Amino acid sequence: MIYCSLSFTGCSNYLNLTPTNEVSDKLIWSKSELAQLAINDFYNSINLYGSFGFNQSIDGLTEGFTETLKYGSKTNMTDMDRCNLFVYASVMSASWASYDLGAWSDLYTRIRRVNEALSDMKKYSSFDSQTTAYFAGQLRFFRAYYYFELLKRYKDVILYDEDLTKINANTPISTETKGWDMVEADLEFAGANLPASWATSDFGRITSGASYALLSRAMLYAERWTVAQGAASKVINSGNYALATAYADAFKSGSTGNKEAILEYDYSASGVYHNFDDRFSPKGDAGIQQGGLGTPTQEMVESYELAGTGGFPDWSEWHTSTGTSTTPPYSKLEPRFQASVLYNGASWKGRTIEPYVNGTDGWCQYSDDPAPAGRTTTGYYLRKLVDETHDLSAKTASTQPWISIRYAEVLLNLAEACYHTGNTDSANIAVKAIRARVGLPYTSKSGTDLMTAIRQERKVELSYEGLLFWDMRRWQLAATQYTGYRVHGLKIVKNSDNSFTYTYVDCDKQDRYFPSKLYRLPLPQEELTNNTAIQQYPEWK
Repeated sequence: MIYCSLSFTGCSNYLNLTPTNEVSDKLIWSKSELAQLAINDFYNSINLYGSFGFNQSIDGLTEGFTETLKYGSKTNMTDMDRCNLFVYASVMSASWASYDLGAWSDLYTRIRRVNEALSDMKKYSSFDSQTTAYFAGQLRFFRAYYYFELLKRYKDVILYDEDLTKINANTPISTETKGWDMVEADLEFAGANLPASWATSDFGRITSGASYALLSRAMLYAERWTVAQGAASKVINSGNYALATAYADAFKSGSTGNKEAILEYDYSASGVYHNFDDRFSPKGDAGIQQGGLGTPTQEMVESYELAGTGGFPDWSEWHTSTGTSTTPPYSKLEPRFQASVLYNGASWKGRTIEPYVNGTDGWCQYSDDPAPAGRTTTGYYLRKLVDETHDLSAKTASTQPWISIRYAEVLLNLAEACYHTGNTDSANIAVKAIRARVGLPYTSKSGTDLMTAIRQERKVELSYEGLLFWDMRRWQLAATQYTGYRVHGLKIVKNSDNSFTYTYVDCDKQDRYFPSKLYRLPLPQEELTNNTAIQQYPEWK
């Protein structure tokens, strides 16, 4: 990943990653090398809106709003109890929802900068047609990326393009249809004008494949099934991407030969880095400062099928408040479980995970012990996305890449789109390919059974990648499935004979809620105050 070293004058100040000098807009857009450096600024958005960043929600991973992840601390902060307080709220205020899940101001700031760049390029540049197309393709990709994030939250938003004369503080809301029109047009342009790959020195830049991959995702939200199907098909038929042989390898950088990575952000210890490992590694890891902030739930564990044969184990023996000494069927579960969840007895960094009372990693009861200090409240730790090779005692930053879109998601995007267009054969082929990679059988389905299978694969295959919560919203299932429920875990006690007792525990101690008005987030008060041409959405009045 290339980092920008420029800042801008006048009204078009760009986000500075490592600013070292100031140059005029005219100079920037008269030299291709400076123009590309300016465009580099936008790439950090992939980091900020990914699972290693915090722009999807100030509360932490959006999985915390679902049945798949539990934040254990009672401290009202990011990656702690703030997420729990949100899901426990049976009455949700507009200001609360807007602050915790909205990104209105940040996204419009970025959109303005993209539009200024497009305007300046048209005004000042004299690049050849290919260079112009490459620059415009990247910029329009990011504009679509930002508007996608807005539309999936708010539905009806304010639209601006590179015609800066249209900017007005009192600009009305546009229709959702026009918003998706803009996203579709920008990504189609990027897909048609960007290369399939870049030179090694430019690895990480937006490609044609990344543009169509994002289009396949965005059009599911827009319910433009034919467009989503076509975009996914272009990625698949390009021949440039493939599933990694092993599921655990799907999250490596494309620079290592991982053909599953389509859109990624690469970090550097001396540049932009993250701290995901310290936030989510088990408490017993040497050098840990935080650890175990959010942990997988029993509900998520029970979403995994048996290896080889498929089908789900009968977990009823472990749903007991009196405890059982029978070992849960962890070793029998499919490869995606083994690559995603750390459980009692799992191998990790040359040791054995001990998520039990007084174990090296430890366990504590949510709420009763308000400061877990790295101990799990569910009996599990997150393995997926955490770097097992990272020595936290060396006090170095996390640098594993964030794979924002991978080929497996595109296959599932295709499957869902084909389900809606009636192309059940293609939908089944895509689902079968996902399951075949992890050795699970599949029998072709139709109707609601097919859609159920697609949803199941999205939940498991794409777990902890920041998609499930938004999927449940767009499927209009969150208000029913995320209301009146609680998440659970296993309290594990090591006995004197070295056996273990597993007891089913309530990890919430109160019901969770998803008010139906959360299907659209409220406009922020600042926008309502400053823009007289708009009114709050009806759900939030």
